Amino acid sequence: MENDFSKPQRQSAAGIVIMASYAAQKVIRALFFPFIIFLLKAEKSHLVYFFLGGAIILVITIVFSYLNYLKFTFFLDNEKQEFVINKGIFNKTLLTIPLEKIQQVNINQSFLQKMVGVFSVEIDTAGGADKEVSIKAIDEASAYRLKEHLLNGNKVAENALVDNDEQKLEAEKPFINLSLSTLLKVGLTSNYGSSLALLIGFAYAVFHNAKELLKAFDTDNGQVEAAIERGINVASIGILFLAVIILLLVINIVRTIVKFYDFKISKHKHSLLISAGLLNKKNTLLSPKKVQITSYSQNYFQKKLNILNLNLKQAASGVPTDAKDLEKSNLSLPGCSATEKDEILRIILSKLPNETKTYLPNFRFLNLPILFNAVLPVGIFWIVALNIPEVMGFYPLSIIYFIIVLVMIYFSYRRHRLMVNQEFIIKKSGIWDISYEHIFPHKIQAISTFQYPWHKGVDVGHVDLHTAAGVIHYKFGNYTEIKGLVNYWLYQVESSDEDWM
Repeated sequence: MENDFSKPQRQSAAGIVIMASYAAQKVIRALFFPFIIFLLKAEKSHLVYFFLGGAIILVITIVFSYLNYLKFTFFLDNEKQEFVINKGIFNKTLLTIPLEKIQQVNINQSFLQKMVGVFSVEIDTAGGADKEVSIKAIDEASAYRLKEHLLNGNKVAENALVDNDEQKLEAEKPFINLSLSTLLKVGLTSNYGSSLALLIGFAYAVFHNAKELLKAFDTDNGQVEAAIERGINVASIGILFLAVIILLLVINIVRTIVKFYDFKISKHKHSLLISAGLLNKKNTLLSPKKVQITSYSQNYFQKKLNILNLNLKQAASGVPTDAKDLEKSNLSLPGCSATEKDEILRIILSKLPNETKTYLPNFRFLNLPILFNAVLPVGIFWIVALNIPEVMGFYPLSIIYFIIVLVMIYFSYRRHRLMVNQEFIIKKSGIWDISYEHIFPHKIQAISTFQYPWHKGVDVGHVDLHTAAGVIHYKFGNYTEIKGLVNYWLYQVESSDEDWM
């Protein structure tokens, strides 16, 4: 592939294989169960139609992939400092991305791309689509050179083009390189909630698909439900609970190793090069100035093991509709030591925060959570239990629930803090995982304050700091102090000559 990106060029010819494979995967996922049912129930004489249909779909997929390859071109307009993409078979699309809008460029390599020796380049912009463009097949040297141009524009020196970027990157020794033992520690001490949700989703999918297959063969007489009931009757609650815990830990460890295997962070000019992945290798060149919120978190077990998790939150692509959209733009740095955490904070924030003034919430922070999360659920349980004797036997669980919720709300109150100095705003929060979120005042895009009517007399209020990467909430603080802070932050935003990106 040419290295003169000022001329329109296509992807590597291997892109045809990559595009065809991705398209085939989508077709297989969509038609897998209908195909299986047809294959098992159809007469042998009709199987020829099954294979003929599959062959036709395969041919159509290859043809469309080849046409997509021919119609997809890209180049750099050095004069306008824009990246231009032409694509589309029937509906032609001309996509123009100003280089100043590009916030992150990822160089990834899936298992299939590793087999054919190519990489993909994915470009994220602030305020654009979810993924502006993805170049599916490009050789490694060209990928790194293109990434350098996209992130630095006309600042790229001419003599840098003759260097082998791959050798240059490999020559820089990573200052963070996570070992397998560290990944095991991370897997054992984090992400319990997401793993539990994954386990429940998997169990539901197995149950649902088993029911659908039995219905397809007209043999669904409640066998699945009966098997579950027999299993619950035989297995003790203790063994079931232990099995769930073991499964959660195994899922955590596997997910962590697959996602963060060979995790490395190295300095590359004025950016951080982050690479990780077992099956799908992902390389991200991150510019510190584009990080909106820098946060780190740690729980009790992680503190004992001297590890913590960092999260670099960037401006979300497009218009985020929920927390998941914001998380897509975040970069996770797991298993860092305290020393490594400080080094990363110095790179992102230029220096570590010094003395800060701490603002504490009012005790009224406890009222609504206790009412809605503890009193009302337990009250509803007792109303039902008094009218249904069978439910009364579970009253010890309601007492345990009430105590646990009260303890959690109290810890949430004790750890809800806002720390402020002239250069930083730090929000502390959490129950089990204690997190610290750092932002610069000039990164703030909007500030909103509000106060419940019944809190006016006691001078209690709330403030939300809106950034391109999410919102930082400080609740039930002294409202007079909050208004003073807001005026100071607005002054800093208006008087600062630094850009938010």
